[in-house]
Amino acid sequence: MDAQTIAPTDRARALEVFAAVATAGSFSGAGRALGLTPSAIGRTIDRIEARLGVRLLLRTTRTLTLTAEGHSYLGAARRILTDLDDAEQAIADQGAPRGRLRVSASLSHGRLCVVPRLGAFVQRYPHILVDINLTDAVVDIAGGQADVGVRFGPLTDSPLTARKLGETGRMIVAAPDYLARHGTPKVPEDLHRHNCLSFNFRRAEPIWPFRRNGQDYVLSVRGSIEANNGETLGQLAVAGVGVARVGAFSVVDDIASGRLVPLLDEFNPGDVETIHAVFVGGTNTPARVRAFVDFLADELR
Repeated sequence: MDAQTIAPTDRARALEVFAAVATAGSFSGAGRALGLTPSAIGRTIDRIEARLGVRLLLRTTRTLTLTAEGHSYLGAARRILTDLDDAEQAIADQGAPRGRLRVSASLSHGRLCVVPRLGAFVQRYPHILVDINLTDAVVDIAGGQADVGVRFGPLTDSPLTARKLGETGRMIVAAPDYLARHGTPKVPEDLHRHNCLSFNFRRAEPIWPFRRNGQDYVLSVRGSIEANNGETLGQLAVAGVGVARVGAFSVVDDIASGRLVPLLDEFNPGDVETIHAVFVGGTNTPARVRAFVDFLADELR
């Protein structure tokens, strides 16, 4: 028997192999991660599919794609592997926080507010390995793609547990150089003459909210650049490209240094976005997840 052949009865190892293939996107990548040959990986996948009687992967010479059944199996595999890991860690360490902690945060808030605090966290919890992924895509926490997600704005109904970390407002900013060339808007309607940099999250017409004499209203704006994160819009504003409306947390240093100037504050409607940590709660929540959420809540409050 090939020394790297995986016994048919080793179900946990088979789940680990399948999850590795889905993550790496190839047999060779999964083999490198697990120290197995691509042929051993392939035989394991074949045995899983034969046992289940369904196709989990669509394979071509260049790509591997999960079928609908493959996606379902992957979610279950990740949950089972996490449960096994948690059980072993609890027995070995009597519940003390340890193990791999997968965190998902947005690009801007993650880089500016979460990443700078990770050093203090791992110093406090040296047995926790933090695996952080910064992306503005919404990862599937319930499906096992991450242990903790940091989310902005209203939360959709889900079985996840949410813990409020704080909140942030939005503000309109521009660089002094831009204002010297194009003038400073005095009322929101002046923005019609300015290059307004916006988010590309929605296909609908970009609108910015304002409040005048106690009445809320929205204003359609136009600009030459759209981006998927506030940090990029802030950088463009600092470069004098245009006017941006972004989360206050992402431009606080630029305002303090004079690189950006707040605009139209008297018309700010006070729109505030809440920030939550979301995770799979319950009595079996791993200690490392509870420790990280508590840490963030204390740090970001």
